[in-house]
Formats: sequence, C-alpha cells, structure tokens
Amino acid sequence: MVLQDRVALVSGGGGEIGGGIALRFAAEGAAVMVCDVSLEKAQAIAQAIRDMGGKAAAHRVDASNPLDCEQAAAAAVSAFGKLDTLVNAAATVTPDGNVEKLDIDAWRRALDVNFTGVFLMCKYAMPHLRAAGGGAVVNIASSFAHFGLPGRSAYCSTKAAVIHFTQVLAIDYGPDNIRANTISPGPIDTERSLRRYGTREKANSVRGRGQVLGRTGTVEEVATAAAFLASHQASFITGTDLRVDGGQTAFKGDSLATSL
Repeated sequence: MVLQDRVALVSGGGGEIGGGIALRFAAEGAAVMVCDVSLEKAQAIAQAIRDMGGKAAAHRVDASNPLDCEQAAAAAVSAFGKLDTLVNAAATVTPDGNVEKLDIDAWRRALDVNFTGVFLMCKYAMPHLRAAGGGAVVNIASSFAHFGLPGRSAYCSTKAAVIHFTQVLAIDYGPDNIRANTISPGPIDTERSLRRYGTREKANSVRGRGQVLGRTGTVEEVATAAAFLASHQASFITGTDLRVDGGQTAFKGDSLATSL
C-alpha cells in the first residue's frame, strides 16, 4: 500500500496503459480520478476500482482542452479532498508518413494531445499539489523519444518533448516538494499490438527481437514503475526518465525493424 491516502488523477485513464496505472494505484491505496476523452471507458475503469474495494470517480477530459483539464483537477479535489499525484498517460497516435505525407491536422493533433495536454494538466494540477504539501507527477513518454523511427516524426518528437518538459518541471517545482519524472515504455503487449500483428504470440515473436529480454512488456510492468515513481519509495528521484523497455534503447540491433 505504497500510495495509501494519496489522491491521483490519471489522464488517459480509460486506455490500456492509463487504465492499468489507475488500477495499480488504487490497489496501492490511492483514490483515483480516472480521466479520459471517452467517459464510458473512464467509468469502466472507475467501476472496476470500486468493485475491488477502492475509491474512484470518472471524468471526461480532452487533454488538449484547457477548460477540461482545469475542471478535472478541480473535480479530483472536490471528490476526494485533495490532489497530490498526477499521471499523464493520454496520447494520440498519428498516421505513418514522412513530413510530406503527414497531414498538418494530424501533426497538430499529436502536439495538442501528446505534448500540450501534458502542459495543461500540469498547469492546472500544480496549485493543488502545492496546496497538498507536495506530491508527484509521472508523465508517460516512450522509448521512441530516444531514437527516431521512419514515418513517426510527430509521435517521436512529442514524446521527446515530454521528457525535456518534465525535467524543467522538476526543477521549477522541487522547492514545493513536488517531484516530476517520466516513464519511457518500450513495446508493450496491448490491443493495439494485437490489431497490428493479429496475435500476441506473433507480436512477441516479431517485436521481442528488438529487446534485450527478448519479449514485449506488459501493462502491469509499466504500472508498477509508475506506482514506484509516485510513491515515497522514490522520494529522492526527480527529473529522471525511467525506461521500461526491456533494454530496447540499450540494444538497437533489431529495434527499427521490429518496433514499427
């Protein structure tokens, strides 16, 4: 129960990684405001938390909308009395294509959700974290922030920006006892992988060759890292990127070929 008595807001909490983090945080004792652009998905995760005896509420949030972000932070305080933990997992995936082929609207959407959305949620959550006497921010980046992939300029660039933004956030808010870190997941076993490869076995066979450990990761492994960074166990860790990638960014032998 390393997050006992904590109150967390998880953006993108209706997705697989965000939802996994929300569930893990609740299992570790936190009350969780589950936020997602799909209210139905957010409500499903919140209900799953309540079904296991935890505390949770759901709120619809388009991370690119300033008013949505402001209201979400306020809703967490209204529901649970404070807000001391923020996880930004909301993201959008752009179509593949080089800069000539990539539609400008898709580029802007990637910036709006993947990067500006992190800025907005932090902007409106920070006053509440300060009022709570401090807390923790965990922003979800990507192993793709550390090396380029063909046709993925928008996604790679926005995730790299999240890492640098979070480092500055850590510097700015360290005096307020607020820590800020990122997690860079590598290839994770999700429904998106299933859609791309057809079966999890094939996804592991193809993508696993790009990782030192020879397999893709799990949502639970990312959630475990997030719970650690948010907890008192990481009390002297801030401004850091934790690569939960099975060694992908250390061993790039097959990374480009197997991570697409």
